[in-house]
Amino acid sequence: MALSTLPMSAALASRPPIISDCDVGTAPRRAVLALDLGTTTGWALRLNTGGTVSGTVTFKPSRFEGGGMRFLRFRRWLDEVTDLAGGLDMIVYEQVRRHAGTDASHAYGGWLAILSAWCEQKSIAYEGVPVGTIKRYATGKGNADKAAMVAAMRARGFAPADDNEADALALLLWATDADGGRA
Repeated sequence: MALSTLPMSAALASRPPIISDCDVGTAPRRAVLALDLGTTTGWALRLNTGGTVSGTVTFKPSRFEGGGMRFLRFRRWLDEVTDLAGGLDMIVYEQVRRHAGTDASHAYGGWLAILSAWCEQKSIAYEGVPVGTIKRYATGKGNADKAAMVAAMRARGFAPADDNEADALALLLWATDADGGRA
């Protein structure tokens, strides 16, 4: 199996602290996966035990692969993450409305098509969250730059490898925060 398809590879994932505040007698938590879709996809996963893991995974096609292989690997990666997590209750993704170019918008449309079809097939709830909402939640500023997003996640005790992972962490926190986002 290619390294790029491993969902929690040590080579691709930073090591944020495991957050676990489950108590006996509390309602079970929902397993939530947050995604910053792209060729280098940032991901953050809150397990139903309360622990959090995150990282990045690259779906760049090799020289001898067709353009659709990246999407097939993405679908397989979703299956692997779901199996390793013991099931998912919800997926949230960064909803991008404006792209730098035509190629970027076409690629994003491919990621979104695969994700939405996969979620529908597996009966997993999914929701897009606008970029500005995520940035405002994490930094207080809706147009924060990449460095500010990384700094905000570091201030919360995580160690994101790049802005993709930082965005996924911020999105996960937004989705699971009882006071600010949705849970």
